[in-house]
Amino acid sequence: MASAIRKILYTTDLSENSAYVFRYALNSAEFHDAEIHILYVLKYFFPLPYGLFAVTGREEEKPVILDQIRKRLDDFVQRELGGDAARLKRVAAIEVVEGEPVLEILRKADKMQADVLVMGTHGKGLVAETFLGSVAAEVLRHSRIPVFIIPIPRI
Repeated sequence: MASAIRKILYTTDLSENSAYVFRYALNSAEFHDAEIHILYVLKYFFPLPYGLFAVTGREEEKPVILDQIRKRLDDFVQRELGGDAARLKRVAAIEVVEGEPVLEILRKADKMQADVLVMGTHGKGLVAETFLGSVAAEVLRHSRIPVFIIPIPRI
């Protein structure tokens, strides 16, 4: 018999189709009467785009960037849930952390005793995945709980 799902960890990079994946997490939360914890991991000190933010690596910018991401996540949840109080109660926490995405996702899942993880993948293809890897593939490989990987639809 499968374990009850009470805590869902939804990870996001705030990319274009994050709402699509969030809807899967929300649907699961409603079906199982579970709560959702939202996690964004900022891989800092690299001049690469993450979601909507280009990270420059300057230490003094970190608090501002973390606050901006948190505000975007709050706005994202409000927009997706349309102020529906019952649905808003499903979101137990929104957290922005700095670190290596795979490690931080797995650490958060363990710490909160998540029952499942819900995350998206950009589906760059087998060759890219084999040689470059991806956060979703690494989380799936190392997770001790079920991981629902939602492919991002092609637009």
